[in-house]
Amino acid sequence: MDSRKAMPALAVWAGVECTVNRVGDRYFDQMERNGHATRIEDLDRFAGLGIEAIRYPVLWERTAPNGVDHADWSWSDQRLFRLRQLGIRPIVGLVHHGSGPSHTSLVDPTFPAQLAKFARAVAARYPWIDAYTPVNEPLTTARFSGLYGVWYPHGRDHATFVRALFIECKATILAMQAIRQINPDAQLLQTEDFCRVYSTPKLAEEAAFQNQRRWLGFDLLLGWVNEDHPLWNYLLQNGATVAELEWFAANACPPDVIGVNHYLTSDRLLDENIEPYPPQFHVHVEKQAQDDFSENTSKNFRVNIPVDAYVDVEAVRACADAPSRMQDLLNEIWQRYHLPIAITEAHLGCTREEQLRWLKEIWDAVQEVRTTGVEVQAVTAWSLLGAYDWNSLVTQMNNFYEPGVFDLRSPYPRPTAIAKMLQQLAKQLTYDHPVLDVPGWWRRSDRFFYPQIECCIGHKTLNKFLIADSAIPAEARPLLIVGATGTLGQAFARLCEVRGLAHVLLSRQQMDITDRASIDAALQMFHPWAVINATGYVRVDDAEKEPLLCHRINTTGAATLAEACADRGIAMVKFSSDLVFDGNCVDPYLESDTVAPLNIYGQSKAIAEQKVLAAHPDSLVIRTSAFFSPWDAYNFLTIALRCLSAGQPFLAASDIVVSPTYVPDLVNATLDLVVDGESGIWHLANVGAIAWADLAREVATLAGFNGGQIQSLPAKEMDWIAPRPAYSVLASERGILLPSLGDAIGRYLNEKVV
Repeated sequence: MDSRKAMPALAVWAGVECTVNRVGDRYFDQMERNGHATRIEDLDRFAGLGIEAIRYPVLWERTAPNGVDHADWSWSDQRLFRLRQLGIRPIVGLVHHGSGPSHTSLVDPTFPAQLAKFARAVAARYPWIDAYTPVNEPLTTARFSGLYGVWYPHGRDHATFVRALFIECKATILAMQAIRQINPDAQLLQTEDFCRVYSTPKLAEEAAFQNQRRWLGFDLLLGWVNEDHPLWNYLLQNGATVAELEWFAANACPPDVIGVNHYLTSDRLLDENIEPYPPQFHVHVEKQAQDDFSENTSKNFRVNIPVDAYVDVEAVRACADAPSRMQDLLNEIWQRYHLPIAITEAHLGCTREEQLRWLKEIWDAVQEVRTTGVEVQAVTAWSLLGAYDWNSLVTQMNNFYEPGVFDLRSPYPRPTAIAKMLQQLAKQLTYDHPVLDVPGWWRRSDRFFYPQIECCIGHKTLNKFLIADSAIPAEARPLLIVGATGTLGQAFARLCEVRGLAHVLLSRQQMDITDRASIDAALQMFHPWAVINATGYVRVDDAEKEPLLCHRINTTGAATLAEACADRGIAMVKFSSDLVFDGNCVDPYLESDTVAPLNIYGQSKAIAEQKVLAAHPDSLVIRTSAFFSPWDAYNFLTIALRCLSAGQPFLAASDIVVSPTYVPDLVNATLDLVVDGESGIWHLANVGAIAWADLAREVATLAGFNGGQIQSLPAKEMDWIAPRPAYSVLASERGILLPSLGDAIGRYLNEKVV
């Protein structure tokens, strides 16, 4: 019988980002930040995805910070019981990038015994749990805590790295021994990020050493580190003892499943030519005596680095060869260990379509290697609730949020397109979305941040792997953007190009939204999956003199386009305005607030909202306010700075309070919502409220101009024809997707090109 045919269907698992890492005396707790610590109802949302298992925390630091005798089991009691009711198998993690409670650390020799005591208590309380990850990514954590100085105890030498790794691996073994005293059948699912290291030829020996080092955690657990191991001498030179290594051999604890946590940025490039790279990536080499190193590289890969400095950067951003495929990594792991495998983290901090592309690439890669007999059990969507501040390796609290399967920027975790994808995969169905017609950025030639170089891995030159050109494939299903000459239309086209979204930008001559025949012809020609209506009558004061024309474009045209899209099942986005409100509120307007426009332009937008949603209930209506763009020469801020630069005064209203909106933020959030398939009315504006004059004054000062050149006038003296609401600030009851106004202004000043 062919064992490949007997392999069970590929399972869908999931996980919650639960890191509790320590920096100095400060702890960074992901579950406090993502709210799951107080939201048990999340588990029902997770169950709705159809997942079979979940990597779930019962963390030592959170459960028993003052010792097992004082443990508080209430949180885990409720949640593990609910998971059992829901039929979801928990794979329990005990330490996740942490260093234990405050009384211990990764270099504390009592750490293993203490963790084992906690592990036994967990198993005794929940004897039905059959899978554990006592320590997540021990080698990666040891690198960041013992070698790079990022996390506690902030070691920066090989001896601290070796000590931390040994303690984590010993803790894993003792924890599993303790657990199996309660449940002999309990499985060890050991996770790791098996990053590969590439280099220039000059640094090939260092790359070979680091590529050998990446296996060290598993080799220790398997008891493979003996005198014939390539890193034997390296370990002895950095504090390990023969007795310790013999202990690992005598207490081997092979993982039941190897968990692969692989990220696009995991693979690194070492390059001695440091000039093209930013200083933060420079590594300065501390020279050691040559006799500190063995000349026998078969016994010791640690060699004297032949340069004073090199860079360590993301390989995908500089290697001329394409990044290695997941298939290659899985085959490499299988050939080395011949143990069952699971992808235990599949996450990409990026735009929604790139997240979908990455998950699909992993799923397809796993399905491919399974046909050759590689036993991969599952793909784990990570993280269900996203993650905070991993762009700073969770060393700072900047509230940098990466959405995951659910987006936490809504009042409740909002399912994204990834959730829909998981539901299909869990049913063993194909998930199709037009954004998957384009390869991910890591497979396109526009992925480079640095000059391209030829890379090697160890002494082997990489095989060429063809990558896509920057151009989006001609057969990709497009977004149709209407409004080629306007600020929004241009911005959508620009950012679709950056995000790898197939698109067609049409002028009014190419598609007239007031003419059904013109609309039908364009839709028939381009077969879009969604239409962005970025055109419209925008002259607020002129609308008072041209009400019929304003309504014809903003109302009749928008409704006609909606009808045509509805007839073909095409998604549609329509933009509305804060001017649908009368300004009598003292709090920011929400989507459900009653509209009461004061002028013709506002009336046209308010009526259009009703007509569009009546004709196409699944359309997306975006209300926004006072947008400013780095690419448009005619928005309020750009005109103000141009006047000030010319030494001219600038007039601005002092009593009209708005919520200015940065166009790149607006466009990116809108595209995410379109990919997610959202509908109805959404308010999108940067968080903040400010009068026009104060906005001009603040930006002038930040740009180095004299804010005194801004002349404040009441609205009644601004020579406006159309009345404006005195207060039209937008907030949202559906989700705060845009960052603060201050953050947006800072980026505008750095990014403006006009």
